[in-house]
Amino acid sequence: MKFMHLSDLHIGKTVNGVSMIEEQRHVFGQILGYLRTIKPEAVLVAGDIYDRAVPGVEAVRLFDDFLTDLAGESAAVLLIAGNHDSPERLSYASRLLSREDVFLRGVLDGKMRPVTMDDEYGKVNFWLLPFIKPSSLRGYYGDAEIDGCSDAVKTVIENSGIDFDARNVLISHQFYAGAGIDPIRSDSETDFVGGLDAVDAGILSRFDYAALGHLHRAQSVGGENIRYGGSPLKYSFSEWKHEKSVTLVDIAEKGSVSVSALPLTPIHDMREIKGPIDKLTSGEVLKDADPEDYMRVVLTDRNDIIDAMGKIRSVYPNVMVLDFENPDADKEIGSLGLEDEPVQNVTVLDLFSRFFKEIKKTDMSARQEKIVRELLEKTEGGA
Repeated sequence: MKFMHLSDLHIGKTVNGVSMIEEQRHVFGQILGYLRTIKPEAVLVAGDIYDRAVPGVEAVRLFDDFLTDLAGESAAVLLIAGNHDSPERLSYASRLLSREDVFLRGVLDGKMRPVTMDDEYGKVNFWLLPFIKPSSLRGYYGDAEIDGCSDAVKTVIENSGIDFDARNVLISHQFYAGAGIDPIRSDSETDFVGGLDAVDAGILSRFDYAALGHLHRAQSVGGENIRYGGSPLKYSFSEWKHEKSVTLVDIAEKGSVSVSALPLTPIHDMREIKGPIDKLTSGEVLKDADPEDYMRVVLTDRNDIIDAMGKIRSVYPNVMVLDFENPDADKEIGSLGLEDEPVQNVTVLDLFSRFFKEIKKTDMSARQEKIVRELLEKTEGGA
């Protein structure tokens, strides 16, 4: 049985003030293309369908289009709520949708119930576990001690009546980490309560495959069969070196699982460049990649640049972030030439003049020195 594993769609997300709706529509088209070509039996979406609990109109329309297109194919569609989603809103009309082989789980009512599918090897049970907090399980398990997310996930699994002699696939949206394994994270993810909410990935070891959501880089944790799908697009510059993809899983007989990645290509890639402005705007650099990518540009010029953003945007129209990094900013105070001079012989104006020259590689002009002297005279002690 083949199925596709997606996660962290974050429909409606805005990155540095730029809407990702058209980028999302573009990669959803690629996903549908894979679906029609490969014809898997199921599509799993492991949470964070939307970027906000109350999504905007455009986001709702795009999800409606995408879900309608998915349901129009022969594959079953299984979706869970992530920590960004409103579980109640996402669960709306879930019983009606299940008649069309679209299975939505936003709210957990104490235990998981499987969606069971058949292939030539028998049954495969898909267990849908939406994002949970320990407090949401109170009252379901009597006096069971649930002190953290690991306890919460373990308790739900133990009380769901899972037959691990059969083939079982879990869909879950939590922060899972393996012993001695530090998963690769990005700035666009949301911490729950720091590391306290990390769930031991070893809890999932008996599942044939665990389709995880929450981390935006596709990666395995605690075993190749315990895997984050990753987001379909780069949602922060901490992800600019990530390769985005859809995970394709093929389960044969019990114990036989293979995993591969289907690449996704955005309209505009996201990347960073760093250096002096003359070099970054030169033809030599521009020919290396698409200048219409979403850009973070870090300028390392020592001198001030008039209208730096305008000059950068004239060659990189989709620049999102412009930062400045002075290569001399980390100079030690000893480099100002004061080691052998008595402190009492050095005025504040002397100190500032030497600091200015060390950073700017030039002396202050008469006008600049006049401004600094006037400011110092207004402060206690003067120059």
